[in-house]
Amino acid sequence: MEATDSASPPDTEHPADPVVVSGIQPSGRLHLGNYFGALRQHIDLHQQHDAYYFIVNYHAMTTVQDAEQLREHTFNVALDYLALGFDPDEAALFVQSDVPEVTELMWIFFNLLPTSALEKGVAYKDKVEAGLTPNAGLFNYPVLQAADILAYGGSLVPVGADQKQNLEIARDLARRFNNRFCPEDEPLLPVPEPQILDDVAVVPGTDGRKMSKSYDNTIGIFEEGDALEEKVMNIVTDSTPLDAPKDPASCNVFALITLFADAETQQEIADKYRAGGYGYGHAKQALQELIEEHFAEARARRKDLEQRPDYVRDVLRQGAKEARAQAEPLLEKVRDRVGLVRTH
Repeated sequence: MEATDSASPPDTEHPADPVVVSGIQPSGRLHLGNYFGALRQHIDLHQQHDAYYFIVNYHAMTTVQDAEQLREHTFNVALDYLALGFDPDEAALFVQSDVPEVTELMWIFFNLLPTSALEKGVAYKDKVEAGLTPNAGLFNYPVLQAADILAYGGSLVPVGADQKQNLEIARDLARRFNNRFCPEDEPLLPVPEPQILDDVAVVPGTDGRKMSKSYDNTIGIFEEGDALEEKVMNIVTDSTPLDAPKDPASCNVFALITLFADAETQQEIADKYRAGGYGYGHAKQALQELIEEHFAEARARRKDLEQRPDYVRDVLRQGAKEARAQAEPLLEKVRDRVGLVRTH
């Protein structure tokens, strides 16, 4: 029997089998905000769909301009992914700069997007207000991010809530390209959808603001012992006396506890807050124990991987090979659509 929808254009807004793509910037050690905002989703999703995860070292150059530091941070992010359970046999893990097609696609996108779209960037404004130098890389960050996503045909992007506006730019660019260069019934680029866990998408830092390396208020995923204790004990709280009842809903420490504790433990600690006689020091000790327990197995795996750097590099090389196998044919189609002539 002939299919009744055979003439229908492909659904670039809601593809049936999504290609999952996302990246993390190696601008320092990864922290709890990275983990709960995006990285945990990466680990959960990477075995469910065709997936490409990359360490965005080009993006990191907006703030990291020390060669040795950038190499070290890039390798550390790879260690973190693998330690947390990323299986390179199930999805590609690679370094952004190993796929040159991305920067070529970025240039094509530059010529489709009005500068006004970038001037409205909330993430850009926030970083400048935090003291970062407003260089051109930082300003144009969302266009490179869009190329990162669309070079692999990405249609589902697990990210933190703070990246939602950037995803809108990627969606806009996919539509602009399809409308400008493709027949109506033959769109080339999918329109990507963000996947955000709203309940934990914004993680409070030690000062109560969103946890961010830009604010120097982070708790590292793999910090332990005295270093972890110092970070946890420095979390800002109010001056409510030890014996007085406290509101867990307004406490930064409790907000972090809810990310790690099961429902029963959360209720138990919340009851202690409200009863009085339970100080913020007690809550911080409980939080430290929860963090240590949550990452105990991953911490052990990471220490093992540190002794096998060649294996980690092999994973990244293989991931880049798989990524280029996806990006190269797509870029050939892009070049053809926009009229970039190959003379060889």
